[in-house]
Amino acid sequence: MKNSIGFIGLGVMGSSMAEHLINKMNNLNIILRDSKKTKRFISKFKKSEKLKTFSNLKELSENSNIIISCVGNDRDLKKIYFSKGGILENVKKKTIIIDHTTASVEITKELFSRFLKKECFFFDAPVSGGEDGAKKGTLSIMVGGEKKKINIVKNILYPYTKSLVYMGKTGNGQLTKMVNQICVANIIQGLAEGLFFAKKKKLNIDKLLNVISNGAAQSWQLENRAKTMWEMKFDFGFMNKLMLKDLKLVSRELTKSNLKLPVTKRILGYYALLVRLGYREEDTSNLIRLLK
Repeated sequence: MKNSIGFIGLGVMGSSMAEHLINKMNNLNIILRDSKKTKRFISKFKKSEKLKTFSNLKELSENSNIIISCVGNDRDLKKIYFSKGGILENVKKKTIIIDHTTASVEITKELFSRFLKKECFFFDAPVSGGEDGAKKGTLSIMVGGEKKKINIVKNILYPYTKSLVYMGKTGNGQLTKMVNQICVANIIQGLAEGLFFAKKKKLNIDKLLNVISNGAAQSWQLENRAKTMWEMKFDFGFMNKLMLKDLKLVSRELTKSNLKLPVTKRILGYYALLVRLGYREEDTSNLIRLLK
């Protein structure tokens, strides 16, 4: 049987992921929405026999044996999966559901449990790699769910994956993404402070980056963001509003587990301030803005 993939969430990341799928897989089903991104996607693939559009979630569910979602938050997930006429209500037995949304462990476990009752398999599969990784098809994916089905998931997601690691039970994908965001936020803050210090001491940025990129301070953020941070350019990349959302999820998990991460909590406050100051859609590297 040919795979017929229903894809929901043609946003910054999702549109590129869906493009890889339609180029390398079988049929791709989407919802016909009155949005610029959906219209642009349809226009790009209007001549492809692989693309099929449906007017609602019910039709998409009934015509898909794989469903992939990449939306904003828990509220969006509840809307597409649990609402009247939504996916849970109309999904076919044995459907594989893969969610790339960075969401709470609670909603992930609820989705797994409710789909299991429908004889379907749900996987939490948040991603790392940003818009650039989605475009290049080099995303890192961390997956939680039923181990027996993980090879099926790998075969579905390979068109946009550099690394896919099975992390264990449902929710572990989301917990792994939280660790990723904790590390990233702290690295950006350290990089911001180092560059701020270097600029005040009037060091040569090219020589500086040459020497520290070959030492213990090397990181993806250093390689890809140090120069733009030095030049105070932030109109690209992973947005502050999304990092703030992700760190709030971390904060909730810390409260539940009675754990303390003082530096991460402080950086969460910095992103909240940047969003309040109007920088919600700038790249997360703009933490350097707050240093004076």
